[in-house]
Amino acid sequence: MKVSICAVGKLRKGPELDLITDYLDRFGKAGRSFGLGPATILEVEDKRNLGMEAEAALLERAIPAGSVLVTLDERGDLVSSPDFATRLGGWRDAARDVTFIIGGADGIAPALRAKADWSLSFGKMVWPHMLVRVMLAEQLYRAGQILAGTPYHRV
Repeated sequence: MKVSICAVGKLRKGPELDLITDYLDRFGKAGRSFGLGPATILEVEDKRNLGMEAEAALLERAIPAGSVLVTLDERGDLVSSPDFATRLGGWRDAARDVTFIIGGADGIAPALRAKADWSLSFGKMVWPHMLVRVMLAEQLYRAGQILAGTPYHRV
């Protein structure tokens, strides 16, 4: 199962990139033996600053064909880490790749949100998209650890 994170904006060197790289590397190494990963980041950038619709067009071109589409959106479902792991495991068991979409500063265009198979929220607060990448990377690693039955996730 391949996991893609399609995000608006280019991540520069710094602590966010370090954390994302660490968690996605761990996800890829640990998940390989039980069918998860690798995870890659696909970045798009609206250099002309044309807004959500232009970003959505760039994101749609970057989405790997046939993958389950999950948007990260404050209007999405609030789920526990074990529930997220169960959903990820279900896609793995169905031999589906998954793509997570993270919009820019204004969010994800409604037309692209409507195409999503699922919409996920990390809470009622709005988070900077660079931190959402970190949180998603950690949750992917955590989901892999939950599915593997390791003690990383403590209840």
